[in-house]
Formats: sequence, structure tokens, C-alpha cells
Amino acid sequence: MVSNAPTGYRDAALSEWEPGSQVDVDEAVEFLRAVYGEVPTLGRVEPRLTTVRDQIAALGTYWHTPQELVHGARLAWRNASRCIGRLYWRSLLVLDRRSSRTHQEIFEDLVAHLLKATGEGEHRGRLRPIISVFRQAVAGRPVTRLRNDQLIRYAGYDDDAGDAQNRELTRAAMALGWQGKGSPFDLLPLILQTGDEEPTCFELPETAVLEVPLTHPEFVWFAELGLRWHAVPAISNMRLSIGGIDYPLAPFSGWYMGTEIGARNLADEHRYNMIPAIARCMGLDMSSEATLWRDRALVELNRAVLHSFARAGVRMSDHHTESRRFMSHVERERAAGRPVPADWTWIVPPMSASLTPVFHRYYAEADLRPNFYAM
Repeated sequence: MVSNAPTGYRDAALSEWEPGSQVDVDEAVEFLRAVYGEVPTLGRVEPRLTTVRDQIAALGTYWHTPQELVHGARLAWRNASRCIGRLYWRSLLVLDRRSSRTHQEIFEDLVAHLLKATGEGEHRGRLRPIISVFRQAVAGRPVTRLRNDQLIRYAGYDDDAGDAQNRELTRAAMALGWQGKGSPFDLLPLILQTGDEEPTCFELPETAVLEVPLTHPEFVWFAELGLRWHAVPAISNMRLSIGGIDYPLAPFSGWYMGTEIGARNLADEHRYNMIPAIARCMGLDMSSEATLWRDRALVELNRAVLHSFARAGVRMSDHHTESRRFMSHVERERAAGRPVPADWTWIVPPMSASLTPVFHRYYAEADLRPNFYAM
């Protein structure tokens, strides 16, 4: 799975998105025909279409059965053009949380999501793809949203400590009474808000967050940098759209591709910006860009990430392996007669791009539904 939401994509303020007044009947029918066509055990689709058309005519919306929700969420992952890890779409575990109402109930479900995604006991670190789907949006009813763009984020402080990308979210949490330690890797609380009501702040229990301290297979000094990262990437700022129904809160998690941490989170200048420090520790010549000191430091940072996750027994993929797997997904989908939309700028890894098979081709972009959309 690939995980990261767009860098700097969303600040702590909620978007202006609101549900439409009535579900698109044609979109609902198209989705149901697709689901019942791919899952023959569901039976004939026509009786279900009659029920759904009647519900939309009377109420402006309808409700998915548990089976429709499961397959719809899996189709949304299959159609997500920015994800390189779609080979595994059939394995997605869908947690139906539509009955949760209060912020406390939702928070407890989110903690349960992280625990299940991480693995328990001797299976801790064997990450699996999971999505938790909460109440659908209905016109005239307040929408519950999460201000965090991922369930696990590190605070970013105004004195430059921590993850600079999260300064706005950190300020919002502090305004609600949260106080961090001011360290580089303080876990931010989850901030839930329903409509215009006052937001609620919840601190994640340490038991719900598995973190990996970073070391290097050769450089003993690397451990002294004090770097670490959390094991589970869980995107929480995307709206899940299935058959005309929108689910504004549907956090989705899988596992990291190493470059997301080593070539972006810890390397980007507006994040942790660790490349200069690593280059200095390596004793590299930084007098000119032509010495490629940035490139050499970047490779070693990524080696450290992959080495550390493997040593900790936490599932992670490297960009070469995941690129080949994506090409397998493309071929598999073509054999099934289905298109594979892909955004080249997201599919191609952020380092050694031309060494991966996904670099050397173009992809058709398309808005296939079900899918995930920005909030």
C-alpha cells in the first residue's frame, strides 16, 4: 500500500464540502450492477435496484448492505489512481462503523482500527490493509469529520521542532488544551468535529501506536540522530464515495513503501530536512551540488528505514519491489478487461525513478467510481 496524503495538502481547518440534496440514481444503479456482476453470490440485481430507486425517490438517499459496503470500498481502492499498492485490493478488511454516533464511540473505533492494523501479540508488525467506514453523509444532517489528515501524525512546533508540515494542526490541538513535550516526535491527538459544534480532542494511547527507532546497517552513529517513525500510515482526510453515497470519515491504512519515510517525510526540506545532517555525519563534500552529496545521503537514509523496519519485524515494501507488483496489477486488470487509471506523478517513486518499471510508460487518468476524494 502507498500511504501519504499530498504533502501540505490540508491544514487544520475543515473544508466546505457538504452532501448533495439527493443521491444520483444513475450512479447508484451503475455501482450496484457492477457489484452484483462481480459477486454472483449476491443474487439477481433487479430486485435490489427496485428497492434502491424507491428509497431514493422517497428519501433522497439509500443505504448500502454490508456486502455492498465491503465490495464498494475495495473497488474504491482498485480505482484510486494515486496508489501504487493496488495489487492487494481484494484483501482490504472493511470495518463497518456506521452505527457509531458519539465522538467517544468514534475515537474508540479509531483506536481499534490502529490496533487491528498493527497486529497483536506475536503478529504485531504484520500490517494489513484496513478501512473503517463511519456514517454516510445525508443532506441536512451535520457531518462528523476528523481534522487530522492521518490518524498518526507528529507535532510541529513554531520553534522548528518536529514535523513542520503539522504546525497548523498542532496549534489547533494546543488551542483545545493539548500540551506536547516539544520533542521531534510527539504524537498529535485526534480532533473530531461534528458540523459547527465545538471539536473534541482525544490523545492516542501509546499502545495503539507502534513506532520503529531508526538505525543503519553500517553507520553506528545513525542511531544517535534519534529518528523514528510510526508503522501504520492511516489516511483520514479522504471522502469515500460509493454508488452516489459519500462517507466523509473513512480512514484507510496499509503499510509504508520505504521511500515515503526516507525520501519524503524525513528528507523534505519542509518536513524533517535530515539530508544535510546525515551528509555531515557521513563526512561528505557539501561544497558543490555536483558532488551529489544529497543523493548519497538520501540513499543511506532510505537504507536505514528499510533496515530498521525489517529488524523490527514490521511490514514495509521497497520501491523497486512495489513498482514490479504494480505492473503485475496492471496486467491482471487488463486480463480481466478493466482499465487501470494511474497518476504518473504519484505512481513513480521519489528516488531512483528511472530504475523502476513504472517510470517508463504513461498511464490513462480517469475518474472511475467508487473512489476516494479530497475533503
